[in-house]
Amino acid sequence: MTVTISRLYDNYADAQKAVQGLESAGVPHSDISIVANNSDNWYSAGTKVDRDHDGVDDRAEGAGKGAGIGAGVGGAAGLLAGLGLLAIPGLGPVVAAGWLAATAVGAAAGAATGGIVGALTEAGVSKEDAPLYAEGVRRGGTLVSARVPDGDRTRLESILNQSAVNLGDRSAAWQKSGWKTFDPASKPYGADEVQKERQRYGAGIR
Repeated sequence: MTVTISRLYDNYADAQKAVQGLESAGVPHSDISIVANNSDNWYSAGTKVDRDHDGVDDRAEGAGKGAGIGAGVGGAAGLLAGLGLLAIPGLGPVVAAGWLAATAVGAAAGAATGGIVGALTEAGVSKEDAPLYAEGVRRGGTLVSARVPDGDRTRLESILNQSAVNLGDRSAAWQKSGWKTFDPASKPYGADEVQKERQRYGAGIR
C-alpha cells in the first residue's frame, strides 16, 4: 500500500535538503514533488540549478532524460532538475517539480476541490491538513510531498521532519490573526507580505 507524506518548510533550502534525503533513501524521483512560493522572484527561468556541482545546469543535463513538471529524471540531476515556473490558483507564482504540481495545474482552477488542495486530497492527504499546506505555500513556504510504501512511512517521515514547520502550531497562529481556511480564489501574497510572514516566524529568506 502506498501513502502520501507531506511537510511544509519555511525556506527552499530546507525543502531541498528534504528532497535530497528522500532520494538518497531510495524514493524514486517520480514519487517526489516540490512546490515553492516564488512571489519574491527568488527563482527565474535563468536561475542556475547545479546540484551535482559540475558547473553545468542540472536542468540542461536532464532535458534529454525527460526533465520537466511531472517527469521522473534519472541520473545525478534528480527531481530538482525538473524545476519550472507555474501559476496555481490561490498560490500565485510557484517553482515546482513532480507529480503533485502536474496534478494541481490540471485540477479545476479556482474550485474548492481544485488546485493544490484538490491535488493533495486526491493523493490521500487529509481534508484537514491539505488547506494548511496550501496556505503555508501561499505565505511563502515550500511543500514537499512523496508517495511511499506504507511500511517505509516512519523511516521516511523522520527525514522530512528535519527543519519542517509544525503545522498545528503554525495554523493556530494564523487563526489567531483571523484566518479561517485556504481560499483558492483569494489574492496571492505579494513579495512584501511574504517577507513579513517570514520575519514573523524567523524564517528569513530562501
